[in-house]
Amino acid sequence: MRIIWGAAAGRAVTGRPAPGPHRRTAAASSADAVVLDLPFRGSWRVENSPARRVPSHGTEAFGSSHAIDFVAVDAGGRSAPRTWRSLAAAEPPELFRGFGAPILAPVTGTVVLAHDEEPDHEARRSPLTLVPYMLGQAGRARGGVAALAGNHVVVAVGPAGPFVVLAHLRHGSVQVRPGQYLHVGAVLAECGNSGNSTQPHVHVQVSDSTDWHRAHGVPLAFRDRTGRTWVPAESEVVRA
Repeated sequence: MRIIWGAAAGRAVTGRPAPGPHRRTAAASSADAVVLDLPFRGSWRVENSPARRVPSHGTEAFGSSHAIDFVAVDAGGRSAPRTWRSLAAAEPPELFRGFGAPILAPVTGTVVLAHDEEPDHEARRSPLTLVPYMLGQAGRARGGVAALAGNHVVVAVGPAGPFVVLAHLRHGSVQVRPGQYLHVGAVLAECGNSGNSTQPHVHVQVSDSTDWHRAHGVPLAFRDRTGRTWVPAESEVVRA
């Protein structure tokens, strides 16, 4: 998957301007990995993992250097059935296993940004549709935050961060508001295909600021049901 998250500011769900920007008091080093719970249930395949490379998405822009993507899959490792459309055309997002799946808070903290105004668009697995879409990347970047992140929620772990971002959420599904305090596991929204996304998935990153043009990425790791802490490898299927 060729997915770049981009910035994640925007007008809050409540209609009030989102608070911020926020900045962590000091940049994090690799020794400061923020440990998260997996933000979903079921089986999800890892894409664009910082376990393979940093920056994981090929850029450090917008605090995304250690971002990671998860795509929901079935027992056979498929995100959606293969049909003629997957070979030659765009596909409705509703065909994908992840679309509409609950996305959970991976940490306890306070919501500082919540945006829920972007449409879900068709998915593109076929090279015939994927290549033209990727050629439009620069134009989406010029479109700003919403064109890249789509619908998103940002949770501050502490008063000064770090800030955990979950992006590409389903339109109309965000259930939280800026200022709301959450416990880990709370339902934030549903998985969608909004913003700069080629198929329904959830993008997770940790940043030191919500001033996205100056933000730095913070290393992250995940905790599984046994208490193990690790950074999932690319193409690994994780189960929560």
